[in-house]
Amino acid sequence: MEDDAPQEGVDIIRRVERAVVVGVQLPGRTGADVDASLDELAALLDTAGAQVVERVVQRRDAPDAATFLGGGKVAEIADLVAAVGADAVVFDDDLTPAQQRTLEERMHQKVLDRTIVILDIFAQHASSKEGKAQVELAQLTYLLPRLRGWGTALSRQAGGRAAGGVGIGGRGPGETQLEVDRRRIMRRISKLRRDLAGYGRIRDTKASERERNQVQVAALVGYTNAGKSSLLNALTGADVAVEDKLFATLDPTVRRLALDDGREIVITDTVGFIAKLPHGLVEAFTSTLEESTRADLLLHVVDASHAEAESQILAVKDVLQEIGADQRPEQLVLNKIDRADRATVDALARRLRTELDTEPVLVSAVTGEGLDELTERLELRLPSLRYRVSGHVPYARQDLVALAHRRGTVVKEGYDETGTTLVADVDHDAALELRHYLDDDPFAEEPEPWEAG
Repeated sequence: MEDDAPQEGVDIIRRVERAVVVGVQLPGRTGADVDASLDELAALLDTAGAQVVERVVQRRDAPDAATFLGGGKVAEIADLVAAVGADAVVFDDDLTPAQQRTLEERMHQKVLDRTIVILDIFAQHASSKEGKAQVELAQLTYLLPRLRGWGTALSRQAGGRAAGGVGIGGRGPGETQLEVDRRRIMRRISKLRRDLAGYGRIRDTKASERERNQVQVAALVGYTNAGKSSLLNALTGADVAVEDKLFATLDPTVRRLALDDGREIVITDTVGFIAKLPHGLVEAFTSTLEESTRADLLLHVVDASHAEAESQILAVKDVLQEIGADQRPEQLVLNKIDRADRATVDALARRLRTELDTEPVLVSAVTGEGLDELTERLELRLPSLRYRVSGHVPYARQDLVALAHRRGTVVKEGYDETGTTLVADVDHDAALELRHYLDDDPFAEEPEPWEAG
């Protein structure tokens, strides 16, 4: 595994078709909380291509240091796995490498956790070079402490989509021997981090260009499968692929949207969040998630038809705080109202107004209901950075008239013997260029940004 080698990784999960899922109810969690989390784990496994055949829940005051569960429950699950013919036992919580090894020895079957299931889904959906590098970094970071003696869960990997017959964890960055030494993996991780830093610099350059041109950015954030890509398509006429699956969108997408007041803004679609999002994924996807930290407005998209909508909102807010985006202006968007009972949606909106002191917008990306109101809210929440200017530009400087058309909205235009009479709403730099030909100096004192309408 050399630095210039193609993407490589390790198969952490061989073919998994039938899985037993395991949850632990700790103090402070209700049975309903555990059931909801296991339902989500089942959806993750379904997206990854596996089927849940049984689920097991144990109540404990604290996880066991060696096996996470009690010894009796471990033996019970081992018998259950044999009886139902399961290929793996999947825990809803992160396991330490030592816990994983011990559980595999006692259960005589592959033992996985929530993190590796999410990593596998990311490996399936990564398509860009940056996305693949981010996934491989997260995979190798997860693998590194598990290299030594991890038992049957480690095998050989066939990379990419060709690994469809290998199963969950078999997809990803290529084939390698499991005896690959720690030094080579560390070297590969270092290279991936350098590559991602390069992608980040490109992203910074594009963001700086937008900032110079005073192009405002609204970032779509939200729980996975909340309908962000569908909403992006509905707002902008884009053709981003949409699937009713978790983490269908992995690579960020940027599209322009023209507002009714003449402005053109940028909308970015980002990777979905999830409860218990692995820290390694947050670290690996830092450059992608930075789109949210730089946005002028976060459009927090929520699946209003989901029974756990409020819990999902809190999970997203936790991730936003972790990446430093929690101080950005935020607009809640309750999506998929076409799938939900309207009384239920209205009740959810009322609770959010009370609990979060926010006014959500109700929309359906499928039917188009509420999209006009959302666009109006965008105009209000993204105050224009333009200045209303008026003046007379001589014919010798018609380049400035062209600048006003290119960088703003011309409200009124007239001509006489010496030049062009102009009334326009322009950005800061254009106003500065026009300054000497204006009736009033917009910079004589600190101006107030012009508000649409």
